[in-house]
Amino acid sequence: MDAKEFLGVEATHNPHRWYMPVVNGLSTAGGFLFGGCGLGAAILALESTTGRPLVWATAQYLSYAQPGSVLDLDVTVAVSGRNSTQARVIGHVGEREIFTVNAALGARATDSDRVWAEPLDVPRPEDCPARSMRLPGEVSIMNRLEVRLASAQDWPDLPGNPVEGGRSALWARIPDLTEPSAVTLAILGDYVPFGIGQALGAYAGGNSLDNTLRVVQLVPTEWILIDVTVDGIGNGFGHGTVHLYADDGTLMAMASQSTIVRYWDPTARGSVPSSLKDDSS
Repeated sequence: MDAKEFLGVEATHNPHRWYMPVVNGLSTAGGFLFGGCGLGAAILALESTTGRPLVWATAQYLSYAQPGSVLDLDVTVAVSGRNSTQARVIGHVGEREIFTVNAALGARATDSDRVWAEPLDVPRPEDCPARSMRLPGEVSIMNRLEVRLASAQDWPDLPGNPVEGGRSALWARIPDLTEPSAVTLAILGDYVPFGIGQALGAYAGGNSLDNTLRVVQLVPTEWILIDVTVDGIGNGFGHGTVHLYADDGTLMAMASQSTIVRYWDPTARGSVPSSLKDDSS
């Protein structure tokens, strides 16, 4: 299965417009589109429209798309040069704007490729325990991921056990996606809310305000190491970064997010954000 089929993104007669039905398998347990899937759909539309690979993309999340709705993706190419394209996507349900994505795409041949970042030293995926589902019977994007705890607490051990230095790590793969892509990295880069719960040692996370993905290189890999650092929490908002490594240690991409920090009841199914009820944030 490729990324287009995984997300269910479809073309229209207009080469600059795409659409995606929002389903439970692309949503959170709280019943709204998972931010990484929204960014991934925008990236797919951008790469397909421009014919160029992603360099970076940043999403600003404005509202929530619920299962049963259809997300339209309108691509605008602002500038297209010899090596790069600057473009944006508006994702909307009807007249309601869900997110805006700005991006650059392109590729240049150079002899200066180098990486300085290093992954957290963790066991191999086969030596790490699987992360359990929070509640049995949940149907969400998490059912489509396989996740192993490389340096993180599972649900029963989370309260009162913050990770050292605000840094946690997971191995993850998406069994339905056979080859890594910028879409894969966008989905797996949306893990700062997870890192907030790990950093606080509490049933906590957050609703993403944004998500930025910067692609270094794509290499074949079965597993991807999600190395999450929560840099700080202040005024009710959390900020963090994610490094995404192939299973041979190759840095593939970096992601960063700011979130509204929220605590939740671990025994209840995902809560519905207040903005779905009263348009407040």
